[in-house]
Amino acid sequence: MNTTDFLNIATAICPDKAAIVFEDKRYTFSQLNERVNRLANGLIKLGVQKGDRVAFIQVNCNQCVETYFAVAKMAGIYLPLNFRAKEKEFSYMLNTAEASTVIAGERYLPMIQSIQGEVKSLKHLISLEKKHEGMLYYEDIIKSSPADEVVAEIGDKDTTILMYTAGTTGFPKGVMLSHNSFSSYVLDNVTPADPEADDSNILTVPLYHVAGIQAMMAAIYGGRTLVMERQFEPEEWMTLVEREKANRAMMVPTMLKQLLDHPNFKKHDLSSLRVITYGAAPMPLPVIRKALDEFPGVSFINAFGQTETASTITALGPEDHVITGATEEERERKLKRLASIGKPMADVQMKVVDDDGKKLGPNEVGEILARGPRVMSGYWRDEEKTAKTIDKDGWVHTGDVGYVDEDGYYFLSGRSSDMIIRAGENISPEELENVIREHPKVEDVAVIGVPDETWGEEPRAVVIPRKGEKPTEEEIMEWCREHLASYKRPRTVVFVDSLPRNPMGKLIKREIREKYGKP
Repeated sequence: MNTTDFLNIATAICPDKAAIVFEDKRYTFSQLNERVNRLANGLIKLGVQKGDRVAFIQVNCNQCVETYFAVAKMAGIYLPLNFRAKEKEFSYMLNTAEASTVIAGERYLPMIQSIQGEVKSLKHLISLEKKHEGMLYYEDIIKSSPADEVVAEIGDKDTTILMYTAGTTGFPKGVMLSHNSFSSYVLDNVTPADPEADDSNILTVPLYHVAGIQAMMAAIYGGRTLVMERQFEPEEWMTLVEREKANRAMMVPTMLKQLLDHPNFKKHDLSSLRVITYGAAPMPLPVIRKALDEFPGVSFINAFGQTETASTITALGPEDHVITGATEEERERKLKRLASIGKPMADVQMKVVDDDGKKLGPNEVGEILARGPRVMSGYWRDEEKTAKTIDKDGWVHTGDVGYVDEDGYYFLSGRSSDMIIRAGENISPEELENVIREHPKVEDVAVIGVPDETWGEEPRAVVIPRKGEKPTEEEIMEWCREHLASYKRPRTVVFVDSLPRNPMGKLIKREIREKYGKP
C-alpha cells in the first residue's frame, strides 16, 4: 500500500468527519481530499511531473498536509524544509534536491526570492498566504483546478519524501523515504478509520520532522481529527486540548516539562487525554515520573527512532510506565526501564556491535544497528555516505551508542560523536546529564568534552540553575562523585541562562562546544 491510500480510505469511510482543525478553519476528510486533488491537478497543469521535488516552507498548518498528499498522489517527491534554516542552508537543500517548485509562507518569501537565482532547477514559487504580483498563489491554484481524483503509477518502494537531517554537525543530508517506509509502520500499529470513533490528535511537532510526518499519517489513516498548532506554546496547547477534547498527543520531553511547570497547568481540563507519545530526545526521569503522577489514567509511550529509519524503531509501551511489582527489586527494575527506549517494533531487527562489527552481549556498550523494511533507501545522490550508514547486509548504523539488557530493552548511552574519552575511559554525556538533572538546584544541563593535555578530554557541565537557586561548582561535582564513578564527574562547571535546542528538544552540542568547549 502507498501512503495516498491513507487519505482515500479515510475519506471513503468517514467523509464528513473533521480531518483537520487549524485556527479558525475546519476541514472534513471529504473537503481535505478535494483540496488535495485540486492542488495535485494544479501542479500537474504547471508541468510538475512524476519524481519532481516540491519543497514546502512554513510552520505547521493545514496546507502542510494538503501539499504532502497532493505531491504523493501525482507521484512527486515532497521536500519539507526546516523553517529555522538559514539562507545558505536553504540554497544548499534546494540545489542538491534540484527542487522544481517551492511553496512558501509569507515570512520566508523574501529569503527564497533572494536565493532564487542560485537555484537553477526552480521553476515555480508559490505564495501560501496572500497574493503577490508576478507570483503564483496557493488558493488560486486550488480554486482554478478540477477536483478529479488524481491517479498515478506509484510503487511502494518509490521515494515519497526527501527529508533533510537537522544538520547539527554540518550541511544536512537528504534522506530518501519510500511509501513503504511509512505504510509498514502505520498498517502494523494504527487501527483503520472507524466512523463511530471520535479520536483526535493534537499535533505540535514540526511537520518537517519525521516524527511529525509519522504522527500526521497515522492520524489520517486512523480517521482521527488532527488538531494542529503552528508551533508549541503551552497555554495554547492546553486550551486546544480542552476545547477540542483531544485524546492523543505527540510531544518531546521539553514540551512535556514546560506543560508541567506552567503556572496555569492545573487550571485546564486535560482529562480527555488518553495517550501521550513522547520521544526525539532523552526523557529526564524526574519529568516522566511527574507526568505519570499528573496524568493519571493516561497511557504513555516512548517512541524512539531517527530520520534514517522513518521514525519509530523501538517503543516503551504503557505497561512499562506502570511502576508496580510484588517486590522492591521488581519495582526498581521497572523504574530503571523508564530510562530505556524500549524494545524493537515487530518489523525491526536491532543489535549492538563493537568497533569491529561484532555483536555484543547484554549490557555491553556499543553502536546500535537497525534493519527492516522501513529504513531509508539511502542519502540523496550520495553513495559514499549511504555506504557508510547502510552496510551490505542492510543494517543501518544509527550512530547511537547504547546497550540492550537481559530482557531485550535498549538503553542509550550517547551519540558516538559525543562520547568523551578521558584517559582511555569512555564517558557518556547523557549519563552525566541525567545525574546532574536530578540535582535539586539544576533546571537543565549539557555535558561536553573539553580538550586536555594530560587526560585527552575532560567533561564540562554547562548548567542552567533552577529559578531562585545558586548552585556552586563544587556542589555539582560533589553530587556527581556521590552518584557516579569518580572519573566520570565534570572537572569544570559553567552556569548559563539558556541552552540551544532544536525544535525537537535535542541539545545542539555543536553550538555548545563552540561557545563553552575551549580549555
